[in-house]
Amino acid sequence: MPDHDFQSKQLKALSNTKRLQIMEWIIDPLNHFEAQLDGHLVTDGVCIGRIVDKVKLSQPTVTSHMKVLEEAKLVTSKKIKNWVFYKPDPEAIKHLFSTLEKRLL
Repeated sequence: MPDHDFQSKQLKALSNTKRLQIMEWIIDPLNHFEAQLDGHLVTDGVCIGRIVDKVKLSQPTVTSHMKVLEEAKLVTSKKIKNWVFYKPDPEAIKHLFSTLEKRLL
């Protein structure tokens, strides 16, 4: 997939208000979520259950949103016990915005 097409996919992933809100929360998890029993908020990511509770959507809907963000390579996932934990990929986010800045400014 050419870089322009992939950047378009990333921007589309962020264009949804719920996904954008989730990204804001998981980029700064210590200020948006309480400590978790399993997995550290920063090093392991935020448990899908915590995201579901905060965004007030069903788990399948949140899982769908997270899949879009993961396919756009904006987040990574990690399974711990029976749960999936998500954290942002800061390098991918920086690359997206630095490339956009070069293209548009």
